[in-house]
Amino acid sequence: MLATRQLKAQNKLETYIQQGLSSSESIKQQNFLLEKNVYALKEAKTMFLPSVSFSTTYTKADGGRTIDFPTGDLFNAAYATLNQLTGTNSFPQLQNQNILINPDNFYDAKLHTAMPILNAELIYNKRIKTQQVDLQKTEVNLYKRELVKEIKMAYYKYLKAINASKIYESSLRLVQEGQRINTSLFNNDKVNRTAVLRSSNEVSKINASYITATKTAAAARYYFNFLINRPLTDSILVDEINTLPYQDKLLNDQITGREEMTKLQIAKEINGNLNGMAKSYLIPKIGTFVDLGSQAFNWKVNSQSRYYFAGASLEWNLFSFGKNTARIKQTIADRKAIEAQTDYVQLQLSTEIKVRQAEIQSAISQYNAAQSQLKTSKTYYTDMLKLYKEGMAIYIELLDAQNQWIDAQQQTNIALFDTWIAYTAIERANASFNIQ
Repeated sequence: MLATRQLKAQNKLETYIQQGLSSSESIKQQNFLLEKNVYALKEAKTMFLPSVSFSTTYTKADGGRTIDFPTGDLFNAAYATLNQLTGTNSFPQLQNQNILINPDNFYDAKLHTAMPILNAELIYNKRIKTQQVDLQKTEVNLYKRELVKEIKMAYYKYLKAINASKIYESSLRLVQEGQRINTSLFNNDKVNRTAVLRSSNEVSKINASYITATKTAAAARYYFNFLINRPLTDSILVDEINTLPYQDKLLNDQITGREEMTKLQIAKEINGNLNGMAKSYLIPKIGTFVDLGSQAFNWKVNSQSRYYFAGASLEWNLFSFGKNTARIKQTIADRKAIEAQTDYVQLQLSTEIKVRQAEIQSAISQYNAAQSQLKTSKTYYTDMLKLYKEGMAIYIELLDAQNQWIDAQQQTNIALFDTWIAYTAIERANASFNIQ
């Protein structure tokens, strides 16, 4: 029930958080990087599918190497004999041929289709791209969680500042009334000039504190609006917060939900696939291809020019002077570095939770003490004011009671929102805020 009341009481803050998450330029930038990684994964998937390309070449040649073909020497004697036997010239004399090796006025146009059958590198590449998408999603959530923390802390600091301003504003009216009373008493010879001077000094002191508090509230407003990407001078709707935060998160000291740990786990998985990719040279690469085209001289296209050409390929890296071994050892070194970093970050985050738990417990103790002091100082001031009006107390005693009450109000205000700020810090430390 308490958690439900707190949630309803801070619906304005929740609205601002969602506004900040949707308008943050940093998160937009991370989302663009996520989109890039998604397209990289799609590209990796297409590498398993056939690829089709069209290519054509045309050659024009003259000179260069030739092949001599003795056509005349081979056939002219036989052709002469046949002409004598037939009494005709049906068999002409032939010239020896000199054939140019470079094809002249020759074209070759084809559609080339290729498809991998077995390629371990492509398999590992797809896995790595998938994990990089998960890594970037985690990075986006990390930015969101940090922004939520900053927004909530800025909001509570703004509330602390405006409440301090209200306290000083109320106190200013109080000391101004005291100044009026002392002036009246002085005019009637009931008090000396010292009471008037001290009351005037109190008005100046509280007025200065009030101005400082309003400036602090304005600065807090500017920063809060900056975080949610709004004009800096926009007004802020505030929730009524006058109770301590629900303390269920104090008991949660787990760090498994931290995006930092998730990123390290994904990095370890990526390293495993990089290691597998480095070892993939042990597996041969098998592919197939088909060419459908036409080739001939003088741009002729007919049944003789059309052709198909199909085949399969196998590539197996047998020896590379230790290059693959060095690549494998690099991934092993990276894995050890990730494991060491994981241990360090785990200890760091666990320590942070312990520190945050101590901070919020201290803040709660400070608030309880301030509450007690507030009740005591209010009673003390009320009693002293009554005695002063009856002439049974001097002004310095009233002034002491008045300052104690004002200070108690400020300390209570500070202690209250310090607990909420500490609550936000521990909420960040154990990643208990639900990121949409």
